[in-house]
Amino acid sequence: MTDAYQQQLDVKIAQLNDHLAAFIQQPIEVFASPSEHYRMRAEFKIWQDYERGTCHYAMYKPGPSRTTYTLDTFPAASLGINQIMPKLMAAINADETLRRKLFQIDFLSSTQGEVLATLIYHRALDDAWQTKTQQVAQQLNIHLIGRARGSKRVVSQDYVQQTFLVNGRRFTYRHSENSFTQPNGPVCAQMLNWADTQARLITQQHSCDLLELYCGNGNFTLPLAHHFRKVLANEITKISIQDAEYNKAHNNIHNIKLARMSSEELTQALSGVREFRRLEDVELSDYDFGCVFVDPPRAGLDAATLEFISQFPFIIYISCNHHTLAENLAQLHTSHQVLNAALFDQFPFTEHIETGVVLKRWA
Repeated sequence: MTDAYQQQLDVKIAQLNDHLAAFIQQPIEVFASPSEHYRMRAEFKIWQDYERGTCHYAMYKPGPSRTTYTLDTFPAASLGINQIMPKLMAAINADETLRRKLFQIDFLSSTQGEVLATLIYHRALDDAWQTKTQQVAQQLNIHLIGRARGSKRVVSQDYVQQTFLVNGRRFTYRHSENSFTQPNGPVCAQMLNWADTQARLITQQHSCDLLELYCGNGNFTLPLAHHFRKVLANEITKISIQDAEYNKAHNNIHNIKLARMSSEELTQALSGVREFRRLEDVELSDYDFGCVFVDPPRAGLDAATLEFISQFPFIIYISCNHHTLAENLAQLHTSHQVLNAALFDQFPFTEHIETGVVLKRWA
């Protein structure tokens, strides 16, 4: 771990301690990131050098000027992405069919080294492009996708497989192109192990069912399901709910029910405010929820959701915005105490702080 990395982490620790001081008495656990090769995703603009007939990866320099610079590798990205970047660009520059009107390349990888690259064009893609790209995918042993306005061509597959070991249990996930996944693979593994441990401690005190809001592709859902009798989880995004269904089946987990609906709709259904046909095969009265797991967007939880989850004996809250987390805790503090808190450095060398807290209703 470099001195520069530790310095930026120390700043984040101080900031989080300051923001949560009113709610947390015990030390905050800190889970550091590798200082290099931690991002499983990366996006690059393509700079076309028309005089030489070549193109290059490009990024914007930090700051308001929005000037660009070219690069061959990107140390923040996974080792798999860094190994593929120069090879893929060499293949593109060797063939006009692949190079013409290419303006962006997005990478998605796994910690096991699998890589998917999406080539995005300002032109329609034809069978000649498909043939050339298939050859490159086979040569480089990667997955390739082509995108243009209104079209998508999948050369092999549009996802990578990610495996995490969570407190001795192995889980495999499908991470699809163009869907949300945790960007920092090593820190995601630490988050899963932390959340799994918290769930085990909760269910040792209180055997119950779990409600999860904002489940994504089932990232946390799969390991947490091991500790609860039943799990009901929601997700609004179509591709994420499809991945979550695939992931629970692929991992042979049978106590999870997934609902494609917003968290607002699900809380309305559970509160008896509205009925939904999407839940007609779910007997809500059969659930005995004792814990709710939330992983909301940066805006945090709205007032209605906060009021709803304040009824639960236990809350596990993953936050990507420590400012809105502090605001939410100010409201939850009247009904709950914080048992544990952790900082996960999901986004090194940025101002973003990922936090986990466990809350229990006051006795």
